[in-house]
Amino acid sequence: MNYVVFTDMDGTLIDHHTYSCEAARPALDRLKKEGIPLIVCTSKTRAEIEKFRDELEISDPFISENGAAIFIPKGYFKTSFNFDEELDDYLVIIQGTPYQKLREVLKEIEASSGCKIRGFGDMTPQDISKDCGLDLESAELSKRRDFDEPFVIGDETRSLYILKEIKNMGLNFTRGGRYYHIMGNSDKGQAVSELIEIYRRELKNVTTIGLGDSLNDLPMLKSVDLPVLVKKPDGSYDSQINIEVMHAEGIGPVGWEKAIMEILE
Repeated sequence: MNYVVFTDMDGTLIDHHTYSCEAARPALDRLKKEGIPLIVCTSKTRAEIEKFRDELEISDPFISENGAAIFIPKGYFKTSFNFDEELDDYLVIIQGTPYQKLREVLKEIEASSGCKIRGFGDMTPQDISKDCGLDLESAELSKRRDFDEPFVIGDETRSLYILKEIKNMGLNFTRGGRYYHIMGNSDKGQAVSELIEIYRRELKNVTTIGLGDSLNDLPMLKSVDLPVLVKKPDGSYDSQINIEVMHAEGIGPVGWEKAIMEILE
């Protein structure tokens, strides 16, 4: 049997507070030893993911900005597949809406609602560092966005109106651990499903595993054979995940490690 693992990052593979994945290290080492692909599928940017992959010496494809783009290293698959552009050492499948369009829509909604909407494009690296607890380098990388804009709403009582307006403008939204996200007609599930199809053409007897912690992971969890939900920082499971999942016994990377080990055993 050939396993392929898809994982969220924030609050799942990496700790919500410390941004460390050390608690998951034994399972990460086992995946590497057994040659099991590890596909990061996150709201993070390409630049953020590349830094993380370099640190862990991961060379598998990855999915950025909530499913907006799939980056496949050139020569990774023997099987041919359709892609939208060649970028550096990648063949890229693009499903997202350009970042500038998302910014324009948010500004229009802000003006019509009279409610302050603050996106990453309005924030300095120092602002993001303070808000998220990131170091300045990581905060700067998080601003290099192509298809997804994290944002906060100044008056949460207006959130339903603002989210409805995003839909009325033909776009979508989700909510992660800290921020809302505005995006185009893409999500983690679509991207994961497309990449799974390529893996199934390349390998035989593929079993897919998906790990997440919050609502924006639901499309990904629906798309895999073995969906796993890890505990949130307060020790609870996200009650909005309304499908049958494996409940990992642990918060973030602690639960991640236990679930991967249990499945592989």
